[in-house]
Amino acid sequence: MSTTSPTTDRDALPDVPDVENASTEDRLYADKYTDHEDSHLGVKVAGFCTDKCDTDDCVAVCPADVWRVEGDDEVPTIAYENCLECGSCRFACPHNNVAWEYPERGAGVSYKYG
Repeated sequence: MSTTSPTTDRDALPDVPDVENASTEDRLYADKYTDHEDSHLGVKVAGFCTDKCDTDDCVAVCPADVWRVEGDDEVPTIAYENCLECGSCRFACPHNNVAWEYPERGAGVSYKYG
């Protein structure tokens, strides 16, 4: 009869380094944006935002705070230099009023964290 002890799950785990994960905000600051001087974002019909939209879904879904409403009944302002190019704004707009294109080749966001 063998008297060897069984291997526990804890013995099978690899060594985990003691690393502090960067916050989302720190990761956003690490992204690099190459400006091409023209915004790749916009609204198709500005009056539509002020007349028909009361939910500002483009503002609500943007992870980088690119879209902002700074007053009552205004068209959202766009800080396109902060854009992560995720496209969430165009899919969130229930009125299909977001004009969105990829930036020109060689411009746009470069990610440090994959």
